[in-house]
Order: sequence, then C-alpha cells, then structure tokens
Amino acid sequence: MEVAAADSRQTCAGQRVEKTGSRNLIDMDFESVLEKCGSFGRYQFVLLGLYGYTNILSSLHYFSQTIISFTPPYTCNSASISDEKCSYLEWNSNSMRNESTKCQSWDFEREMGYESITTELEWVCDDAYKLAVGQSFFFVGSVLGTLFFGYLADRIGRLPACMLTTLTGALGDFITSFVSSLPFFSIGRFISGLSTDTQYYLMYILVFEYLSPKRRTLGLNMVLAVFYSIGIMFSPWLAFWVGTWRHYLWAASLPALGVLCYPCVLFESAEWLLTKRQFEKAANCLRRIAKFNGRQVDEAVFDQFIKFYNEKLNEEQKSTTDTFMGMLRTPRLRKFTIILLIKSMIITVAFDILSRNMEGMGTSPFKLFSYTGITVLPAGLTIILFQNYIGRKGMACASLFVGAIITAATGFILASLNPADHALVLALMVGLGRYGAVVAYDAEAQYAAEIIPTSVRGRGMSNIHVVGYAFGFFSSYIIFLGTIYKPLPSIFISLLMFIGAALCLTLPETLNKKLPQTLADGEVFGVGEKWYYFPCLSRRRKSIEQTSTDVSVITSTENSCPTIVKENP
Repeated sequence: MEVAAADSRQTCAGQRVEKTGSRNLIDMDFESVLEKCGSFGRYQFVLLGLYGYTNILSSLHYFSQTIISFTPPYTCNSASISDEKCSYLEWNSNSMRNESTKCQSWDFEREMGYESITTELEWVCDDAYKLAVGQSFFFVGSVLGTLFFGYLADRIGRLPACMLTTLTGALGDFITSFVSSLPFFSIGRFISGLSTDTQYYLMYILVFEYLSPKRRTLGLNMVLAVFYSIGIMFSPWLAFWVGTWRHYLWAASLPALGVLCYPCVLFESAEWLLTKRQFEKAANCLRRIAKFNGRQVDEAVFDQFIKFYNEKLNEEQKSTTDTFMGMLRTPRLRKFTIILLIKSMIITVAFDILSRNMEGMGTSPFKLFSYTGITVLPAGLTIILFQNYIGRKGMACASLFVGAIITAATGFILASLNPADHALVLALMVGLGRYGAVVAYDAEAQYAAEIIPTSVRGRGMSNIHVVGYAFGFFSSYIIFLGTIYKPLPSIFISLLMFIGAALCLTLPETLNKKLPQTLADGEVFGVGEKWYYFPCLSRRRKSIEQTSTDVSVITSTENSCPTIVKENP
C-alpha cells in the first residue's frame, strides 16, 4: 500500500497524463525520468567540468590564429634611417641620385623573444597580405565543418562527433606548425577551422540535455564565462613560455587528446538516441546516470519510459511541412529571417575583429589580449543578471549600440592621438569593446533561438550560424585595412554594429511570451508590438499606472466617507 501510494504521489507531482487512442498514458518522458535519476548530481558536476575543459580547448584553438600572427614593431635592416619599414633610399651611382629600394630583410622587436609566423617568414610590407589570405581560410573551414560535423552528429551521435571535431581542429593546428609557405599555411588553417563551431556546440548540447532546466542558464553561462576567459588569458603567456609559434601550436593542440577519455565518463545524448528510436539505449544511459548519482530508480520507470516513447512517437508520425525555406515564403517571417542572417554576419565579424585587433594600441598586443580576456566573465554575468529584466531585444540592441560607440571612440583616439601616450585609455576601450562584443554574441544566440519557430529551430539556427561564419571570412581582410590606416577596422566595425543595433528594433520581444511552435505561429508572433517596446519600460509604466489607480481609489474612498456619515447620522 505504501509503495502504491508513493507511486501515486510521484505521478501527481512529476508527470502529466495524456491520451493515446482510447487509453491514458503516463507521461514518463525524458525530463521526468532524468529528474528521478538526478538532474543536478555528481554526473552533472563531471559534465560541467568537462564542458569547462572543452571551453579552454575551444578558446586556445580559436585564438591560436591571433597568437601566432602578432606583428611586432620592425624596421628595414638595410635602411640608413632607422624608422624606414618597407623601402629605403639608396644612392645610384649611374643615375647620380637617391632611389627608393624595397627592403629584403627586417629587424623585429620581438617581445620576450617570441617568434611569430610573421617574424619567422617575414610576412610584412608587400607580403603582409599572405597572413590575411591564409587566416581567411580558417573561416572557410568553419563553414564547411559546421555543415559536415553537424551532419555527422546526426548520423553517428553527439559524443563521437564532438570528439572527432575536436581532434580534427587539433590536427589542423599541428599541421600548420610545419608549414613555411602560403598554400600550405592556408590548407592547415582550413583544416583547423573545420572544428571551430562544432567543437563547442556539440558539447553544449550534451550538457544542456542532462542538466536541470533550473540550473541551465546559470550553469552553462558561468562555466562558459570562467573557463573560456581562462583559456584566453592563459594563451599569450603559454606562447611566451614555449617561445615560437610552431611550439605554441603543439602546446595548444596537445590537450585535445584529453577528449579520448570522454567516453569513459560521458554518455551519449539520450535525446539523439530517442530520435533514432533507440529507446533501450536511451534508457540505459539514464540507468547509468542514476547509478553515477547514487539514485535508486525502479526498473518499472525505465520500462514505462520505453513504452511511452514507443507509443508517443508512433502517434507523432505525422509529417510536418515546415522547412527552413518556408520561413522565406511569408512576409513577417521572411523579414525576421533576413534580419537574423544579417545580424549573425555583423556580430560574428565584430566579435572576431574586436577580439583579435590588438596591434598598434601603444602597448604589448600579447598582454592586451590577455588582460582584456577577463571581460568574458562580466559579459556572462551581465547576460545572467539583466537579460530577463530588460528583455532579449533590449539586451541585443544595447550591447551592439554601446559597443559601436566604444569602438568608434577607439578609432577616433587612434586617428587623433599618439597611441603610445594614451596606451592605458586605449587598453580600457579595447576591453570595453570586447565586453560589448561578447554580450552581443551571447545575447544573439538566445534571441535568435526564441524567434525561430520550434519546428525549424535546429535547422534555422544552424543555417544562421553558418552564414555568420561565412561572413567571418572577411574579418582578416578588415583587420588588414589597419596596415593602410590604423583606425579603419574600428570605424568599419562601429558602423556595422550601429546597423545591427537598429535592426534589433525591428524584431519582436520574446521575454515572457509563448514562443512560436510552427511557421504559422511565427508569422503572427509579435503582431501589433511597437518597435520601441521593452519589457523593463513596460513594467515601469504599468507600475506607475497601478500606483495612479491605487491613489485614485484611496482618494475616492476618502472623499466618499463624509457623504456616508451625513446620510447616516
């Protein structure tokens, strides 16, 4: 009797009852069973720890392109005037005059003796374009890698795909460390770029699925902010320690071998197994999590879990006509989709350039890159603390707008003042610019996911992400503009960010709203909402109106009291 009563209480507390055909079916779905097995126990702590490790690997991998390519101050070693860089005047005895001669070798002011690819291969002056061309192939690889490993993850599973993409990126870095020419450098960077996005994203999915919904926002964002910033801040000092860009790529790629241990402690995505109709394997993953967390779960729970999905998924065999291309067929969704694509391009390029453009700021680019890396942590906290207050649109718009102002101010300082005399101010501006870019990047991911209808969310987010990384191809060339006129990258990016902020105002707010499930829902989502609607301002307005109403009621009551007294002496 006690067992039956306990089962009855669990059913009332944790599950819904649905009708399938003519029978009632206890909704023993994935989240219900996960709660019984432990959604925030020992396994989740191990999972978050490995997620943090993956973020360190991801930051070392992504910013390796920055660390290996810093260009220190240099002069032509054949010039009679010490500040000549690319050419010098040489006396021609035949023409009896000084003629401009191109430099063939240079003297570099290597910081702490660090040998970058620029200093070793002397990719400066007429050869400076080689670095931009080679690095741009990194983003070509990221686009194709996102498509390929995304497909692979759907075919063989999230966990093996996560391991393969991480090892592929490390292999690309390792290959790059042996090159000495532009074609092979481009090939190495292409292979390295294949894992840029999926390395992080696939691990994110594994953590997201097995973590308690109540802990997801805090857990995922805090771990990301802390460990990603550790990787960023540590990487320049690792480069100084190993001494050369080749050794740095070895040191940055070697820790990727740690993912070979993941299958020993991590389990495959149960959600993916369910989509493949491998219900017994999904149940087995949950059994192992329960054991890991020290939970005793009755075998009948797993039997009911398997039964539920066998019957539920048979009921849901109705094919849907919703596709990503369907988002382009109706006017409002078409507008939303195009705006999200453009915003993804802008934010990806802004994030990359503001994270990499560290040279010519009057101080060591290595130290500037390291110290401003701490901004990832407050950026993550900003999302956690304020996004649910000011709203998704407000956060996305404000981060881009403020970031644009800071970046424009940085360009103005570079254009009008001597960077060496204002290094501290520039360092502060660079840090604030990176902070704004990280907030915008994180805010955009959640905002886009909530606007896109559930029926096409996976495909939609993937396509938007791919387009953003494809546009990232141009970031190396935008940074290259700084060799012509140092403020140009800052000016260009600030203009893009202003455009992005304005585009945010044309999108609907998603905070505290029922999100669209189908394309039909998406077409009418946010209809009638003003472009200047922000939840924080709306709450304040409602509060003022409520206060005014309360005051009116009190005043009316006070005024009516004497009348009552007169009528009833």
